Amino acid sequence: MSRGIWVSRSEAEETTLLEALVRYGKEITPTKKSVITETSSLRILANEELATRTMASIRSSDIAHLRDAWLKEYKAATVLRRLQLLSHVFNIARKEWGMESLANPVELVRKPKPNDSRSRRISTSQQGTDELECIIKATGSTLLPSILHLAVETAMRRSEIVNLRWENIDLERRVAHLPATKNGSPRDVPLSTKATEVLQALRDACGGDTSTGRVFHLREDAVTRAFERAVSRARGKYVQECKEASIRPDEKFLADLRFHDLRHEATSRLAQTFQLAELTKVTGHKDPRMLMRYYHPRAEDLAKRLA
Repeated sequence: MSRGIWVSRSEAEETTLLEALVRYGKEITPTKKSVITETSSLRILANEELATRTMASIRSSDIAHLRDAWLKEYKAATVLRRLQLLSHVFNIARKEWGMESLANPVELVRKPKPNDSRSRRISTSQQGTDELECIIKATGSTLLPSILHLAVETAMRRSEIVNLRWENIDLERRVAHLPATKNGSPRDVPLSTKATEVLQALRDACGGDTSTGRVFHLREDAVTRAFERAVSRARGKYVQECKEASIRPDEKFLADLRFHDLRHEATSRLAQTFQLAELTKVTGHKDPRMLMRYYHPRAEDLAKRLA
């Protein structure tokens, strides 16, 4: 202490993880684009028993135990995102909140390796039923059908659709301007005839002045929940119809379908119209290699092009 190199541990020993999570949510999370998603993750972390412990008392073995428990219920990618968020909380506490002596126990823990590669596309049942149409019929939401149509027609992300604003949409030129995107660069999205019709119908239904303001007054997580409920109901109805017709249901039909898969579907469809350089401008991918993760042509469609 007399030499001035002693670092106090009192702050880290008196602050619980819960208090750190709350402070992080107030000071750090609002500065990020993924505010809603991260707020949800912080809420999950706050409900863990570990949150009642002080920051200084948490060890890497505690984090490893939490990781293993999560992996039993969630995919590796989800667990990895939670660990990354928790690690950042510890780093911020050490660098900016006066807990210089605090060690980051997350850094010492093995991280799960996610398999983010997906090739899921919209399929058709043996009876000729389209998955997307089944989902639209099964939803109780008045806005979800429009959101789904825009997703498969434009390849826009969920966040980009939810944050669409009327002042950035030109229906005559058939262009939607996205001032803020995931990769940080604004872009203009061309609107197909179907996408234009969907937006025109929404504008007509609103009445009054629709020159400004958001097109959809929904949160991103609300869209995901509505989509998941609609898929579940559609799957149940499909299985029941197969049972009544004495047909064995397809195990893959309306199963393991995520909202983000619609971006895969849209990209694969648009690839039939646009060249690679043009397609990157539509989807917003800066790296063509990243774009290829979203392009999944069907073998039978490729076969039709062969002589």
